Amino acid sequence: MTDLTTKYLGLTLRTPIVASAGPLTREVDLIRRLVDAGASAIVLPSLFEEEIIQEEVQLIAAVEAGTNRFAEALDYFPQELFGDYENPLDRYLAHLAAVRDAVDVPVIASLNATSAGAWTSYARLLADAGADAIELNLYHVAADPTRSGHDIENGDAALILQISKSVGIPVAVKISPYYSSLAHTALAFADAGAAGLVCFNRFYQPDLDPDTREVIPRVDLSEQWELRLPLRWIAILRPLLPEVSLAATTGIATGRDVAKALLVGADVAMMTSALLRHGPEHIAQVESELQEWATEHEYDSVYQLRGSVSHASTDNPGAFERANYMHILQSYATPSMERS
Repeated sequence: MTDLTTKYLGLTLRTPIVASAGPLTREVDLIRRLVDAGASAIVLPSLFEEEIIQEEVQLIAAVEAGTNRFAEALDYFPQELFGDYENPLDRYLAHLAAVRDAVDVPVIASLNATSAGAWTSYARLLADAGADAIELNLYHVAADPTRSGHDIENGDAALILQISKSVGIPVAVKISPYYSSLAHTALAFADAGAAGLVCFNRFYQPDLDPDTREVIPRVDLSEQWELRLPLRWIAILRPLLPEVSLAATTGIATGRDVAKALLVGADVAMMTSALLRHGPEHIAQVESELQEWATEHEYDSVYQLRGSVSHASTDNPGAFERANYMHILQSYATPSMERS
């Protein structure tokens, strides 16, 4: 039997299979099922700054409605009624505490904010509430023409530095694959204090109804082929960042997918879509498949397996870069065409 123990963000995990942020980590009962099935760590859904602000604005508007016309409106909502009011931040902290009490695996909080002050203050609250680590969800589209790629990368690095210095727990960064020089940016994030990088943040693309002309939000579950992009970059980043934890996410559905991630240098593989398709208990099958594959290939441990096909270890490092481009195009088999 292969020892599947691994380390991620300095945390010792029983296996490299992690339940990432998603609908299944919103509810304590579902999280218990994930852990019972073998999840070695849990990433909670993101706490969004916009959600907190929006609810506060709506509450204030409701409380102040009519006060500019009728003095008695001030008595509609006695102050004591708001003593037990919980905003999204309160609910998130309560959920974090409940999860910590319910399971015995590391619990990683996720944070998505827009202002530097909010990032830092919320991160401190998450750390104080008992999170074992924090995953910064850097989800923003570079659509501002006045900000260069250099400005954006420096701003993200400064943010990571500020947060990592303000909390006493490891900070991972869920990054986008769209930085202009990803390897350089990854090194900058590590220098700023990122203990781990999660590859990659999956940008959801809105659709358009041509009849109503409405923009329609769509969420499509990831497919296994989408793992190729994280595989390429983790293979490149592993030798550059030997002390930084790397997590593969997007396209992980089977034990063989986890094995691929480990081979190129990932410390853990994170799953959401496959668990939504097959249920929390699918983790047990994935672990069984990984164990079977690793034993068959005579690996004693994850540590022996990890990075054995990374950019530095493989006999053909060009396969992860441009050299494979021509081969892929030339290897495509054109479907036979019958003449009419």
